Amino acid sequence: MHYSRWLCALLLVGSVPAFAAPDSCERVKTDIQQRIINNGVPETGFTLTIVPNDQADQAGSQVVGHCANDSYKILYTRNRGAAQQSEESAGTQ
Repeated sequence: MHYSRWLCALLLVGSVPAFAAPDSCERVKTDIQQRIINNGVPETGFTLTIVPNDQADQAGSQVVGHCANDSYKILYTRNRGAAQQSEESAGTQ
């Protein structure tokens, strides 16, 4: 009986990292969004979307991150209207 208590305690302590919650997808998305904005892309110039791995192959999107133990991907999609506005304003300067 004494050994089973120690074994149970050892298994419980060993399993704690498995139950630790990974960074939330929203926090990872916010970090990536801030990096993109810091690189000079206007906030209205792109969209970040969190999708399951099996939906990551979307036309016009690029995988820029992952979360939840790599079970979700974060997709970057450039907004066309904002891209055209930034090109027009760059041409007038």
